[in-house]
Amino acid sequence: MCGIAGVISYRTMLRDKERYFTQMQNSIVRRGPDQKGMYLSEHAALLHTRLAVIDPENGIQPMQFFYQNELYTIIYNGELYNTSELRTRLQKEGFTFDTTSDTEVLLKAYACYGEECVELLNGIFAFAVWEQERQRLFLARDRIGVKPLFYHLTPERLVFGSELKCILKYPDVPHEIDMDGISQILLFGPGRTPGCGVFRGMQEIPPAHCACYTKESGLHVRCYWKLEAKEHPDNFEQTVEYVRYLLTDAIRRQLVSDVPIGTFLSGGLDSSLISSVAAREFAKEGRRLHTFSVDYTDNDKYFQKSKFQPNSDPAYIRRMQTYLDAEHHWTVIDTPRLAVALFDAVDARDLPGMVDVDSSLLLFCGEIKKHVTVALSGECADELFGGYPWYRDPEIRAAYGFPWSQSTAYRLSFAKPEIAEVLEQRGDVDREYRATLERAAKCSGESATEQRMREMMRLNLDWFMQTLLDRKDRMSMYHALEVRVPFCDYRIAQYLYNVPWEFKEYKGYEKGLLREAMRDYLPDEVLWRKKSPYPKTHNPNYLTAVTTLLEERLRNPDAPLLQFVRRDALQQLMYGEDNVQWYGQLMTKPQTIAYFVQTDYWLEQYNVKVVL
Repeated sequence: MCGIAGVISYRTMLRDKERYFTQMQNSIVRRGPDQKGMYLSEHAALLHTRLAVIDPENGIQPMQFFYQNELYTIIYNGELYNTSELRTRLQKEGFTFDTTSDTEVLLKAYACYGEECVELLNGIFAFAVWEQERQRLFLARDRIGVKPLFYHLTPERLVFGSELKCILKYPDVPHEIDMDGISQILLFGPGRTPGCGVFRGMQEIPPAHCACYTKESGLHVRCYWKLEAKEHPDNFEQTVEYVRYLLTDAIRRQLVSDVPIGTFLSGGLDSSLISSVAAREFAKEGRRLHTFSVDYTDNDKYFQKSKFQPNSDPAYIRRMQTYLDAEHHWTVIDTPRLAVALFDAVDARDLPGMVDVDSSLLLFCGEIKKHVTVALSGECADELFGGYPWYRDPEIRAAYGFPWSQSTAYRLSFAKPEIAEVLEQRGDVDREYRATLERAAKCSGESATEQRMREMMRLNLDWFMQTLLDRKDRMSMYHALEVRVPFCDYRIAQYLYNVPWEFKEYKGYEKGLLREAMRDYLPDEVLWRKKSPYPKTHNPNYLTAVTTLLEERLRNPDAPLLQFVRRDALQQLMYGEDNVQWYGQLMTKPQTIAYFVQTDYWLEQYNVKVVL
């Protein structure tokens, strides 16, 4: 993976601003520490930092290609998983290739097919192509939204980049939030409204969208792919076979790498399946898979069973370690380190996030990078196969609103009265919820349950999954670790969107269809293990640690957080007995305290001005 950034201005001579471009490039060097590249012309600056994964010697960017009187220059962050097929197709069109890099394939695909090339791509990507003669910029992002692409637009210019921090380095981009930004932080965070970059004027190219920017027409953003509702043609046995094919094919494609590669292994269904398929592929080549797990100091001592987490992971990890005959690596994180890393997690995400879920992953990825450069992870299976409690509990499923964030009134209680009044009148949460339901394509004549399941999948894909993908990208790329997510293959998403719920819940199990499809890949105790969420610390010292951090920040009478948050509400949070979920079971009282710690730090560190 890599970092990309750029500026296009038809009114300004950009050659005079190279120092700003260098600052932008340096701000994302953690994403790509292997090489730096810059293309600079009168009206265009394209910046790249490279993490070399495929063809390290020849895949240097920006990469250029002259074709039919046009000079194309590309910067690209991502991986294509159908590079071989696309290269063969282009060779039949008469193109030749000098490298084995997927960047060259993508560049020549764009030269050949123009912006329609995105419809041919299977992969995770964000890229920009500048056409020098036409003075035209093209931007695109992958179908599921695994790779980020933000931008800030004014009448004078367009600034874009992989991360918010690099755009904020450009001198005329304001470090401001208005009521829209406050709404994102208090009512939606750590999620974000699709396309919103929280900072004033900051936006994001949505998943499955591309954009064209010209002097004459400005910026035009369009959707190039979306989930389609169709009648499911296959019976259960056929569905099982096709799911098995799709998943094993996605995993195999994503094992291609010219650098060391491994897998995350939590002992749960999803990561164990990926590890099992990968281990068998490695064994064919006489290689041994490297697997990686995380745990927390004294977690065995403090773990308590709950409805959402009936058992802990280590025993299942050890069972998989034996089953796979893998080269396994443990990372054990203690509470003080986890709390301190909250600040690094903000620096990585450029926003307050999923607190200890972020910081633990950030620390974990740092340890993984000592052994491999690429890792496969099991995110997004629950969104597609219906594994979360809100899919399966009829009462939660029928409830109005985002199922992981039913606490809008509780969230509003932290806002200063005059701000809470405005936010309540705006009705942002209700508006975005309704808009998401409207995006859920449906088939006429299907049952109310099937229609609701389509809505639930749309809600999860557009919101909860995007939050997890944000986390995965920023925490891993902070350490220049490329993480691939096979369940995010768009073919799986499209197929699963139309699979009936009774198939997905086979035998009453969460993700029953997935378990049945992959039953030959796991020992029974792992295959039929009840879902367990991402591992987190159960040490009560974590609550003490984050409370101390918030107390320290609130000793400042001008703490930035207090511009829109009530001090007395924060004190009630720290010392009261309430324990309302802020963001599903992942963020209860300790994590909510940590979220406000992160928010205050973010406002201070990023010099954010609150404009009301």
